Amino acid sequence: MARTTYVVDDDSGVREAFRSLLALQPDQIVQDFSSGEAFLAEAASLEPGVLLLDLNMPGLSGLEVLETLQSRHRGKFTILILTGMGTVSDALDAMRSGVFDFIEKPCDAKLLFDAVDAAHIALAWDGAAAASAAQARARIGSLSGREHDVLIGLLQGNANKDIAEALDISARTVEIYRSNMMAKLNVHTLSAAIRLALVAGVTPSSRPGTVRSRDLSGQASMGR
Repeated sequence: MARTTYVVDDDSGVREAFRSLLALQPDQIVQDFSSGEAFLAEAASLEPGVLLLDLNMPGLSGLEVLETLQSRHRGKFTILILTGMGTVSDALDAMRSGVFDFIEKPCDAKLLFDAVDAAHIALAWDGAAAASAAQARARIGSLSGREHDVLIGLLQGNANKDIAEALDISARTVEIYRSNMMAKLNVHTLSAAIRLALVAGVTPSSRPGTVRSRDLSGQASMGR
């Protein structure tokens, strides 16, 4: 499958050098931009990919482009900062802002290939994780209020009878909600339901008065 890499640098010689090197790799699509403004103008319509972003450019700096991408297109691009000697500290600051890695100019081909390959792997991994989380959230969103309450109780480690007491319903009714919840989540075991809930970002915390948790002595107490 083709991988897309973007090069943003105001130096045409640098853009040409990176474009020529990256074109040597199989299934590599390379697009270059002469400024941060030019890249941001098209960012919304571009395919997800790896971005080689120059740190020091006239107009918008690399850090300013990074800030805009983080606010408008978070997760769409895996970013490698391009930096010259003397700006490594700035590059490190950029990494703390979510940049995957930085490359000092000039660099050799192997270093460039290794960095770009690693960034593409990270992009694919993040994309798969995001898709999985979105699917999990959609399944959780299909639950009724009571089914969701039962799931929360199970996440807290409560037995059916404790959930029933907290929700002021019968244990048999909890079993029905639990069965419906498992069917909607398309899982067959409690552990699978818990894993899916955690992927979706559901936590064991509950609304006051709706669930119970057990303390270490085994006595039921109202969950916070």
